[in-house]
Amino acid sequence: MLKIGLVGVGGISGAHIPAWDEMENAELVALCDIREERFESYKETKRCYTDLDDMLANEELDILDICLPTYLHADTAIKAMKMGINVICEKPISLKESDIRRVYSTANKYNVKFMVAHVLRFWPEYELLKEIYDTKKYGNLLSGTMTRLGCYPKWSWDGWMMDETRSGLVPFDLHIHDLDFLVYAFGKPEIKYQYRSKLPDQDFLTVSYDFGKFSINTEASWYATCYPFTAEFRFQFEDAIVANENGKMTIYCRDDKIIDLSQDADGDTGDINLPKSNAYANEIHYFADCVENNKPVEIFKQAELRKVLQILNSL
Repeated sequence: MLKIGLVGVGGISGAHIPAWDEMENAELVALCDIREERFESYKETKRCYTDLDDMLANEELDILDICLPTYLHADTAIKAMKMGINVICEKPISLKESDIRRVYSTANKYNVKFMVAHVLRFWPEYELLKEIYDTKKYGNLLSGTMTRLGCYPKWSWDGWMMDETRSGLVPFDLHIHDLDFLVYAFGKPEIKYQYRSKLPDQDFLTVSYDFGKFSINTEASWYATCYPFTAEFRFQFEDAIVANENGKMTIYCRDDKIIDLSQDADGDTGDINLPKSNAYANEIHYFADCVENNKPVEIFKQAELRKVLQILNSL
Protein backbone atom coordinates (compact mmCIF):
# COMPACT_ATOMS: atom_id res chain seq x y z
CA MET A 1 0.00 0.00 0.00
CA LEU A 2 1.52 3.31 -1.10
CA LYS A 3 1.53 6.02 1.56
CA ILE A 4 0.74 9.50 0.18
CA GLY A 5 1.17 12.98 1.59
CA LEU A 6 -0.28 16.10 -0.04
CA VAL A 7 0.91 19.65 0.50
CA GLY A 8 -1.24 22.64 -0.49
CA VAL A 9 -4.91 22.12 0.36
CA GLY A 10 -6.14 24.75 -2.10
CA GLY A 11 -8.32 24.70 -5.19
CA ILE A 12 -6.62 21.99 -7.25
CA SER A 13 -6.33 19.67 -4.25
CA GLY A 14 -10.09 19.26 -4.54
CA ALA A 15 -9.40 17.17 -7.65
CA HIS A 16 -6.38 15.31 -6.26
CA ILE A 17 -7.68 14.29 -2.82
CA PRO A 18 -10.76 12.35 -4.05
CA ALA A 19 -8.62 10.62 -6.67
CA TRP A 20 -6.20 9.35 -4.02
CA ASP A 21 -9.04 8.35 -1.70
CA GLU A 22 -10.64 6.20 -4.39
CA MET A 23 -7.48 4.20 -5.08
CA GLU A 24 -7.24 0.68 -3.65
CA ASN A 25 -3.44 0.48 -3.63
CA ALA A 26 -2.75 3.88 -2.08
CA GLU A 27 -3.68 5.72 1.10
CA LEU A 28 -3.61 9.49 1.47
CA VAL A 29 -2.43 9.59 5.07
CA ALA A 30 -1.41 13.22 5.59
CA LEU A 31 -2.17 16.76 4.46
CA CYS A 32 -0.16 19.95 4.89
CA ASP A 33 -1.19 23.59 4.59
CA ILE A 34 -0.30 26.73 6.53
CA ARG A 35 -4.03 27.45 6.89
CA GLU A 36 -5.54 25.24 9.60
CA GLU A 37 -9.06 26.02 8.41
CA ARG A 38 -8.36 24.04 5.23
CA PHE A 39 -8.38 20.83 7.29
CA GLU A 40 -11.97 21.14 8.52
CA SER A 41 -13.30 18.42 6.21
CA TYR A 42 -10.36 16.05 6.68
CA LYS A 43 -9.44 16.02 10.40
CA GLU A 44 -11.17 12.70 11.05
CA THR A 45 -9.50 10.82 8.19
CA LYS A 46 -6.06 12.44 7.69
CA ARG A 47 -3.17 13.55 9.84
CA CYS A 48 -2.87 17.30 9.31
CA TYR A 49 0.23 19.49 9.47
CA THR A 50 0.88 23.21 9.12
CA ASP A 51 4.60 22.70 8.51
CA LEU A 52 5.96 20.61 5.64
CA ASP A 53 9.18 19.71 7.47
CA ASP A 54 7.11 18.26 10.31
CA MET A 55 5.06 16.17 7.91
CA LEU A 56 8.12 14.85 6.08
CA ALA A 57 9.85 14.04 9.37
CA ASN A 58 6.89 12.26 10.97
CA GLU A 59 5.39 10.38 8.02
CA GLU A 60 6.90 7.50 6.04
CA LEU A 61 5.74 8.60 2.60
CA ASP A 62 6.14 6.88 -0.74
CA ILE A 63 4.76 9.85 -2.70
CA LEU A 64 4.39 13.56 -2.05
CA ASP A 65 1.68 15.31 -4.10
CA ILE A 66 2.54 19.01 -4.48
CA CYS A 67 -0.47 21.30 -5.00
CA LEU A 68 1.28 24.49 -3.88
CA PRO A 69 1.56 27.81 -5.75
CA THR A 70 3.88 27.64 -8.77
CA TYR A 71 6.85 29.48 -7.25
CA LEU A 72 7.16 26.81 -4.52
CA HIS A 73 7.10 23.75 -6.80
CA ALA A 74 10.76 23.13 -7.59
CA ASP A 75 12.27 23.67 -4.14
CA THR A 76 9.53 21.62 -2.44
CA ALA A 77 9.99 18.75 -4.90
CA ILE A 78 13.76 18.75 -4.38
CA LYS A 79 13.38 18.76 -0.59
CA ALA A 80 11.14 15.69 -0.69
CA MET A 81 13.20 13.79 -3.26
CA LYS A 82 16.36 14.26 -1.18
CA MET A 83 14.51 12.27 1.49
CA GLY A 84 13.85 9.42 -0.96
CA ILE A 85 10.22 10.38 -1.64
CA ASN A 86 8.70 10.18 -5.13
CA VAL A 87 7.00 13.39 -6.23
CA ILE A 88 4.03 14.29 -8.41
CA CYS A 89 3.78 18.06 -8.80
CA GLU A 90 1.07 20.28 -10.22
CA LYS A 91 1.98 22.23 -13.34
CA PRO A 92 4.06 24.12 -14.17
CA ILE A 93 7.26 22.61 -12.89
CA SER A 94 8.56 26.19 -12.50
CA LEU A 95 8.71 29.58 -14.19
CA LYS A 96 12.42 28.98 -14.80
CA GLU A 97 13.79 26.59 -17.39
CA SER A 98 16.89 26.03 -15.23
CA ASP A 99 14.72 24.37 -12.56
CA ILE A 100 13.96 21.46 -14.90
CA ARG A 101 17.55 20.27 -14.71
CA ARG A 102 17.66 20.82 -10.93
CA VAL A 103 14.53 18.76 -10.34
CA TYR A 104 15.37 15.88 -12.66
CA SER A 105 18.99 15.65 -11.60
CA THR A 106 17.81 15.36 -7.99
CA ALA A 107 15.36 12.61 -8.94
CA ASN A 108 18.15 10.71 -10.71
CA LYS A 109 20.63 11.18 -7.87
CA TYR A 110 18.26 9.91 -5.19
CA ASN A 111 16.70 7.21 -7.41
CA VAL A 112 13.14 8.45 -7.10
CA LYS A 113 10.45 9.27 -9.65
CA PHE A 114 9.16 12.73 -10.53
CA MET A 115 6.21 13.79 -12.65
CA VAL A 116 4.74 17.18 -13.40
CA ALA A 117 0.97 16.85 -13.66
CA HIS A 118 0.04 18.24 -17.09
CA VAL A 119 -3.47 16.87 -16.98
CA LEU A 120 -4.48 17.33 -20.64
CA ARG A 121 -2.24 14.40 -21.57
CA PHE A 122 -4.70 12.24 -19.60
CA TRP A 123 -7.94 13.92 -20.71
CA PRO A 124 -10.04 11.55 -22.89
CA GLU A 125 -10.96 14.17 -25.50
CA TYR A 126 -7.33 15.19 -25.95
CA GLU A 127 -6.10 11.59 -25.92
CA LEU A 128 -8.55 10.85 -28.74
CA LEU A 129 -7.38 13.88 -30.71
CA LYS A 130 -3.76 12.70 -30.45
CA GLU A 131 -4.77 9.19 -31.54
CA ILE A 132 -6.61 10.58 -34.59
CA TYR A 133 -3.53 12.62 -35.51
CA ASP A 134 -1.09 9.74 -34.98
CA THR A 135 -3.13 7.20 -36.97
CA LYS A 136 -4.19 9.65 -39.71
CA LYS A 137 -7.68 8.21 -39.36
CA TYR A 138 -9.12 11.30 -41.07
CA GLY A 139 -6.08 12.19 -43.13
CA ASN A 140 -3.51 14.88 -42.47
CA LEU A 141 -4.04 17.71 -40.02
CA LEU A 142 -4.60 21.06 -41.75
CA SER A 143 -5.38 23.55 -38.98
CA GLY A 144 -6.55 23.88 -35.40
CA THR A 145 -7.95 26.24 -32.81
CA MET A 146 -7.68 25.95 -29.03
CA THR A 147 -9.47 28.20 -26.55
CA ARG A 148 -9.04 28.47 -22.77
CA LEU A 149 -10.85 31.42 -21.24
CA GLY A 150 -11.88 32.49 -17.77
CA CYS A 151 -12.01 35.33 -15.28
CA TYR A 152 -9.37 36.98 -13.13
CA PRO A 153 -8.51 34.71 -10.14
CA LYS A 154 -9.18 37.14 -7.32
CA TRP A 155 -9.80 34.19 -5.01
CA SER A 156 -6.19 32.94 -4.91
CA TRP A 157 -4.40 32.73 -1.56
CA ASP A 158 -2.34 35.85 -0.81
CA GLY A 159 -3.12 37.09 -4.34
CA TRP A 160 -0.27 34.93 -5.63
CA MET A 161 -1.90 34.17 -8.98
CA MET A 162 -2.12 37.88 -9.82
CA ASP A 163 1.58 38.35 -9.00
CA GLU A 164 3.56 37.77 -12.21
CA THR A 165 6.74 36.92 -10.33
CA ARG A 166 4.98 34.04 -8.55
CA SER A 167 2.49 32.71 -11.12
CA GLY A 168 3.63 33.94 -14.53
CA LEU A 169 0.00 35.03 -15.12
CA VAL A 170 -2.01 33.66 -18.07
CA PRO A 171 0.89 32.18 -20.08
CA PHE A 172 2.10 29.93 -17.23
CA ASP A 173 -1.16 29.29 -15.43
CA LEU A 174 -3.67 28.88 -18.27
CA HIS A 175 -2.12 28.84 -21.74
CA ILE A 176 0.44 26.26 -20.59
CA HIS A 177 -2.26 23.55 -20.70
CA ASP A 178 -2.82 23.89 -24.43
CA LEU A 179 0.82 24.59 -25.29
CA ASP A 180 2.04 21.54 -23.39
CA PHE A 181 -0.47 19.35 -25.21
CA LEU A 182 0.57 20.80 -28.59
CA VAL A 183 4.25 20.07 -27.95
CA TYR A 184 3.41 16.58 -26.67
CA ALA A 185 1.08 15.72 -29.56
CA PHE A 186 2.63 17.50 -32.55
CA GLY A 187 6.24 18.39 -31.75
CA LYS A 188 8.12 21.65 -31.30
CA PRO A 189 6.48 24.66 -32.99
CA GLU A 190 7.66 28.11 -33.94
CA ILE A 191 5.64 31.19 -33.04
CA LYS A 192 4.01 32.57 -36.16
CA TYR A 193 2.05 35.38 -34.50
CA GLN A 194 1.39 36.57 -30.97
CA TYR A 195 -0.58 39.33 -29.29
CA ARG A 196 -1.12 40.07 -25.61
CA SER A 197 -3.24 42.68 -23.84
CA LYS A 198 -2.22 42.85 -20.18
CA LEU A 199 -3.73 45.25 -17.66
CA PRO A 200 -3.65 45.24 -13.83
CA ASP A 201 -6.93 43.31 -13.63
CA GLN A 202 -6.93 41.22 -16.81
CA ASP A 203 -4.62 39.31 -19.13
CA PHE A 204 -5.39 38.07 -22.66
CA LEU A 205 -3.06 36.15 -24.95
CA THR A 206 -3.39 34.82 -28.48
CA VAL A 207 -0.62 32.86 -30.21
CA SER A 208 -0.45 31.17 -33.60
CA TYR A 209 1.97 28.22 -33.71
CA ASP A 210 3.59 26.99 -36.93
CA PHE A 211 4.28 23.24 -37.18
CA GLY A 212 5.41 23.34 -40.80
CA LYS A 213 2.54 21.58 -42.54
CA PHE A 214 -0.17 23.12 -40.34
CA SER A 215 -0.71 25.89 -37.82
CA ILE A 216 -2.65 26.07 -34.56
CA ASN A 217 -4.30 29.25 -33.27
CA THR A 218 -4.69 29.56 -29.51
CA GLU A 219 -6.20 32.05 -27.10
CA ALA A 220 -6.21 32.24 -23.30
CA SER A 221 -7.53 34.84 -20.91
CA TRP A 222 -8.26 36.07 -17.45
CA TYR A 223 -11.02 38.56 -18.22
CA ALA A 224 -11.90 41.34 -15.76
CA THR A 225 -15.56 40.25 -15.91
CA CYS A 226 -17.23 37.09 -14.56
CA TYR A 227 -16.86 35.27 -17.87
CA PRO A 228 -17.54 31.51 -17.45
CA PHE A 229 -14.60 29.16 -17.78
CA THR A 230 -14.35 27.72 -21.28
CA ALA A 231 -11.90 25.14 -22.66
CA GLU A 232 -12.52 23.99 -26.23
CA PHE A 233 -10.80 22.94 -29.44
CA ARG A 234 -11.56 22.45 -33.13
CA PHE A 235 -9.16 20.65 -35.50
CA GLN A 236 -9.49 20.42 -39.26
CA PHE A 237 -8.28 17.19 -40.85
CA GLU A 238 -8.52 16.35 -44.56
CA ASP A 239 -11.62 14.20 -44.06
CA ALA A 240 -13.19 15.49 -40.84
CA ILE A 241 -13.53 18.27 -38.29
CA VAL A 242 -12.82 17.06 -34.75
CA ALA A 243 -14.45 19.44 -32.27
CA ASN A 244 -14.68 19.60 -28.50
CA GLU A 245 -17.18 22.44 -28.10
CA ASN A 246 -20.11 23.28 -25.84
CA GLY A 247 -19.33 20.29 -23.64
CA LYS A 248 -19.55 17.79 -26.51
CA MET A 249 -16.97 15.89 -28.51
CA THR A 250 -18.13 15.61 -32.13
CA ILE A 251 -16.58 14.46 -35.41
CA TYR A 252 -18.04 16.01 -38.56
CA CYS A 253 -17.04 13.72 -41.43
CA ARG A 254 -16.50 14.68 -45.05
CA ASP A 255 -19.37 12.36 -46.12
CA ASP A 256 -21.73 14.39 -43.85
CA LYS A 257 -21.80 11.71 -41.17
CA ILE A 258 -21.81 13.21 -37.67
CA ILE A 259 -20.31 11.14 -34.85
CA ASP A 260 -21.25 12.24 -31.33
CA LEU A 261 -18.57 11.02 -28.92
CA SER A 262 -19.77 12.94 -25.89
CA GLN A 263 -20.22 10.96 -22.69
CA ASP A 264 -24.01 11.35 -22.76
CA ALA A 265 -24.45 10.48 -26.45
CA ASP A 266 -27.59 8.42 -27.15
CA GLY A 267 -27.61 5.31 -29.31
CA ASP A 268 -24.93 3.67 -31.43
CA THR A 269 -22.67 6.30 -32.92
CA GLY A 270 -20.58 3.80 -34.84
CA ASP A 271 -17.60 4.54 -32.63
CA ILE A 272 -16.65 3.81 -29.04
CA ASN A 273 -17.86 6.65 -26.87
CA LEU A 274 -15.36 8.53 -24.75
CA PRO A 275 -14.80 6.86 -21.39
CA LYS A 276 -16.45 8.38 -18.36
CA SER A 277 -13.17 9.03 -16.61
CA ASN A 278 -11.56 11.65 -14.43
CA ALA A 279 -8.37 13.00 -16.02
CA TYR A 280 -6.93 14.00 -12.63
CA ALA A 281 -7.50 10.46 -11.38
CA ASN A 282 -5.96 9.12 -14.60
CA GLU A 283 -2.71 11.03 -14.09
CA ILE A 284 -2.52 10.05 -10.43
CA HIS A 285 -3.14 6.38 -11.25
CA TYR A 286 -0.44 6.55 -13.93
CA PHE A 287 2.17 7.95 -11.55
CA ALA A 288 1.24 5.58 -8.71
CA ASP A 289 1.64 2.64 -11.11
CA CYS A 290 5.08 3.90 -12.14
CA VAL A 291 6.12 4.07 -8.49
CA GLU A 292 4.58 0.78 -7.39
CA ASN A 293 5.92 -1.21 -10.34
CA ASN A 294 9.17 0.73 -10.82
CA LYS A 295 8.28 1.86 -14.35
CA PRO A 296 9.83 4.92 -16.03
CA VAL A 297 7.59 7.99 -16.28
CA GLU A 298 7.68 7.83 -20.06
CA ILE A 299 4.77 10.11 -20.92
CA PHE A 300 6.83 13.20 -20.00
CA LYS A 301 10.14 14.14 -21.59
CA GLN A 302 12.48 16.83 -20.30
CA ALA A 303 12.95 18.25 -23.80
CA GLU A 304 9.21 18.86 -24.10
CA LEU A 305 9.05 20.58 -20.71
CA ARG A 306 12.02 22.78 -21.64
CA LYS A 307 10.45 23.78 -24.97
CA VAL A 308 7.21 24.75 -23.25
CA LEU A 309 9.01 26.97 -20.75
CA GLN A 310 11.19 28.48 -23.48
CA ILE A 311 8.10 29.50 -25.45
CA LEU A 312 6.22 30.80 -22.39
CA ASN A 313 9.16 32.93 -21.33
CA SER A 314 9.24 34.50 -24.81
CA LEU A 315 5.60 35.64 -24.75
